[in-house]
Amino acid sequence: MISGRRGPLSDVRIIDLTQALAGPFCTMLLADLGADVIKLEPPTGDMSRTMGPAPEDREHCDYGGYFASVNRNKRSIVLDLKSETGRATLLKLAARADALVENARTGVMDHLGVGYERLRAVNPRLVYAAIRGFGDPRTGASPYSEWPAYDIVAQSMGGLVSFTGPEGSSGYRIGPGIGDIYPGTLAALGVVSAIHAARATGKGQFLDVAMYDAILLMCEAIIYAYSRGGIVRVPQGNGTPVLCPFDIFPSADGAVAIAAPGENHWAVLCEIMERRELISDDRTRTNPRRVANAAMVREAVTAWTRARPTREIVAALGGKVPVGPVNNARDIFADPHPRAREMLVAVDQPGANPALILAGCPIKMTETPTGIYRRPPTLGEHTAEVLAEFGAAD
Repeated sequence: MISGRRGPLSDVRIIDLTQALAGPFCTMLLADLGADVIKLEPPTGDMSRTMGPAPEDREHCDYGGYFASVNRNKRSIVLDLKSETGRATLLKLAARADALVENARTGVMDHLGVGYERLRAVNPRLVYAAIRGFGDPRTGASPYSEWPAYDIVAQSMGGLVSFTGPEGSSGYRIGPGIGDIYPGTLAALGVVSAIHAARATGKGQFLDVAMYDAILLMCEAIIYAYSRGGIVRVPQGNGTPVLCPFDIFPSADGAVAIAAPGENHWAVLCEIMERRELISDDRTRTNPRRVANAAMVREAVTAWTRARPTREIVAALGGKVPVGPVNNARDIFADPHPRAREMLVAVDQPGANPALILAGCPIKMTETPTGIYRRPPTLGEHTAEVLAEFGAAD
């Protein structure tokens, strides 16, 4: 853990009304970059607090691994927005904040009487960010705007599932919750951009990121392919329709990724595999020709990789041809790279719980260090502290 809140956003204050994954991931990024993120939770807490893996000492730690991962570096206060006092307190907090982020369903905050227009009245410079399944009517009315959404829905409707998975399948969901994480990432960029504009103009604004929209952008390749030639991409395993070899190949004890679509890398790969004839073979001498004969190329590379353990393949190709082992979590913990890059961070936990290892911040800076400096908060841990700062202790 770094020694304190020193990132480039250390002069930014964010009110965090998010739950689950998309919203908390957005505010986690802002917090890792130094923003003072104040997490407002209902009396029952963020819904993800109870999700595992659970701590050993539950008496002193009321959150599991899910909550911990995306709520580090934040302060927690309890606020009941269904009460008049809770809403009045939120207005006081919003009056002195740079931005507010929420990921409730469309209309929930308006129904409570603390939607964008109400908060803007007390702070014209406020940036109000929303992450919803299908966006907010303020920026574009979707026929699905009232629908709830989860990661798997966003991955499916945004096109990602349609061309992911083994050939002949109807599509696979990607393992990580990218339908939440990518919208959250874009929302963090939007918040920083809108704060930049507000400080220049004195005017805040409303912004939103729809989960559907974010995944559609991530799948930009299927959009232009269909627009230009009516091509509908379908699952094609681990390869791509335009590069070869560019695949995951079986090894004697696992699997390894090899990408050598360029002529230089292909020649080096052929030399190492002792298949020099493939360098000049008319079927494999250029990437377009290898794409046309992809089955042949994969067969040749597979014959070489399958006979060797992953470690030997990586040792032979590393630094010469783009290569990497297919790592699981155990492999990542054993790999020197994540520790050298401070991507595995030991975070102290309350009570008798041992330190929890969390994924670190990948945005590295030399002058304003980013990273984890504060463990995740217990529910309402900073209520008195924060309300006193805002003059709302009463």
